Amino acid sequence: MTRTALVTGANKGIGFEIAAQLGAVGITVLVGARDAERRETAVEKLRAAGADARGIALDVTDQASVDAAAAAITDLDILVNNAGILTQDGVTPGAADLDIVQKVFDTNVFGVIRITEALLPQLRRAPAGRIVNLSSGLGSFTLLTDQTDRLAAVPPSLGYGPSKTALTAITLQYAKQLAGTGILVNAVSPGYCATDMNGHAGTQTAAEGAEIAVRMATIGADGPTGGFFEGDRVVPW
Repeated sequence: MTRTALVTGANKGIGFEIAAQLGAVGITVLVGARDAERRETAVEKLRAAGADARGIALDVTDQASVDAAAAAITDLDILVNNAGILTQDGVTPGAADLDIVQKVFDTNVFGVIRITEALLPQLRRAPAGRIVNLSSGLGSFTLLTDQTDRLAAVPPSLGYGPSKTALTAITLQYAKQLAGTGILVNAVSPGYCATDMNGHAGTQTAAEGAEIAVRMATIGADGPTGGFFEGDRVVPW
């Protein structure tokens, strides 16, 4: 039986690579993205590579858009919450712009809740539902306070990192609520990948970063739930 996956923010970068890798193993891929032109370009690329793909208009910050997307998706086995934003402006403690901080959280945290809530009925009908949330090591209290880890040197921010801390906490709550249903829920960190988000300064490719998300999206029934993973390791909270 063919499985179907929705990947949010899948028009470029890590999201696109997740979609490509899922498509390569025979999973039907729904490319969720706001920008119609970029969305359709991504779909064309995926189809050219042999994937069964189609676009889904989706802005995770807009409830009407989320509702319309959910209405257009009848069957779903895998939800990969990849859409996220990062900004360095207006998020410094002591000089923060609350509107900017709220915008980051609206995409990275509330957007995940919106689309997950909207698609839970479809995931509950799936034989083996999977939810994968794209988090970051910047959301780990342990790594941020470990002076031997490179992340401890990242400048303080009230935006991206704290939003990812919230996201991993939300992952735990969904995992607890859905325990015993067959739906496995995990957070993953792609690592430091070269993407538009960081000006392509990362040390890994987007394809390499996508691998852990694809692994968690396709784990068997005996796989983990409520975990946080990067590469071959468990990320400390």
